[in-house]
Amino acid sequence: MPFTIAIGLTFLTFLLAFLLTGHTIDYAPGYVIDLMEYWEGGLWNTKLLVFAFQMMLMLVLGHTLALTRPVTGLINSLLKYCTNTANAAAIVTFLTLCVSFFNWGLGLIFGAIFARKVGEYARHHALNINYGLIGACGYAGLMVWHGGLSGSSLVKIAEKDHLKDMMAPIYGPEQLAALPEFISFAETVFSPMNIVVSLVLLAVLPLSMYAIGRKSRPTEIHLSDPEPDPAEQERIGAEKLDHSSILAYITVALILFMAVYKAFIKPETFSLAFINPNYINLLLLGLGIALHGSFFRFLKAVDHAIAGAAGILIQFPLYFGIMGIMTSSGLVNVLSEFFVHISNEFTYPVFTFISAGLVNVFVPSGGGQWAVQGPVIIQASQNLGVDLPKCIMAMAYGDQLTNMLQPFWALPLLGITGLKAKDILPYTLFLMLLGIVIFSLGLMIF
Repeated sequence: MPFTIAIGLTFLTFLLAFLLTGHTIDYAPGYVIDLMEYWEGGLWNTKLLVFAFQMMLMLVLGHTLALTRPVTGLINSLLKYCTNTANAAAIVTFLTLCVSFFNWGLGLIFGAIFARKVGEYARHHALNINYGLIGACGYAGLMVWHGGLSGSSLVKIAEKDHLKDMMAPIYGPEQLAALPEFISFAETVFSPMNIVVSLVLLAVLPLSMYAIGRKSRPTEIHLSDPEPDPAEQERIGAEKLDHSSILAYITVALILFMAVYKAFIKPETFSLAFINPNYINLLLLGLGIALHGSFFRFLKAVDHAIAGAAGILIQFPLYFGIMGIMTSSGLVNVLSEFFVHISNEFTYPVFTFISAGLVNVFVPSGGGQWAVQGPVIIQASQNLGVDLPKCIMAMAYGDQLTNMLQPFWALPLLGITGLKAKDILPYTLFLMLLGIVIFSLGLMIF
């Protein structure tokens, strides 16, 4: 279904560009060819394909980290406190939010595994819980991810010259020179607005799920037994290197040294500019190998995790094609002028938040959404004189919000927990209503 939606959006963008970007009737057949070439150029845009690969790695490495023994041990140690629905809901929500702020892929799988473990624990100890509510709590991390350390748009704009590269098909030299080289996490993730909004979410969402849990009715728990690990086989020759903890930890030491060097030694003055997709993936790679303890266990977890990246692999190029049509045809200018016309400095971030929520229903990927909506936000914010980092955060909030409605990213959770979308949807919609209030107030107050 998400792939079909992406195809539908491609046709819609093609139609809007054909109708709204000022071609003449006589030139219509030639303009159709032009639009197809714009689409094809965006589809295989090299820099955007690099971005897609970075996001795939972020999901796979985060998932791999969630499958480590220390993370599983942490979850198991908390199960003794999950003796009823209310307690379990609050604990699962709180920890999933914290983990998702660090990495969205890790948070998504951590929440799913935690919810399943709660279900297994309740079934084993004959506890009556609302398993659908617990599953929704394990999905709550998607309410904070885009404002966190792995938010697709935020890590991308922290890369030098990303904004200029994105706007190069639209802007002239003078306009490009006016764009910042990058926007660091100090202006986005760690801005006063986002810190306050994130802390409010961290307090309100677990308490709300606790309150619902106290009044909710128990549900049946349908879980298949986990498959046993394959028996250990004799290691021969070079296979011993795959299982070597020493070689794994030497590799981890080199990776972590490089991470420390880039963060603290290489910069002349400490700042958050070093945090970008490559740096985050470097850390996830090092932590994944370290916590699995050998290349064999790490790669086994990667094999298990990689299927979750299929959506990014096949859908991101379609969104890049949409971006190619929008930028090369001038449709982005038309949309930007519309938002400038109906907005002012105060209302534009709120309109961006609302529109981002709507776009996310059709483009269920923060990275894909940034590719489509980013040029509109950049141009409109500059024309209105609105703070660009705040406008980008407004888009991130809108993307987070309707994740509670769009089931695309819930698919891994549903597969792990054995739940259906209808089991978690009533509770995720409640989370979405809370988010509307919290995000809107944050954008208006700051």
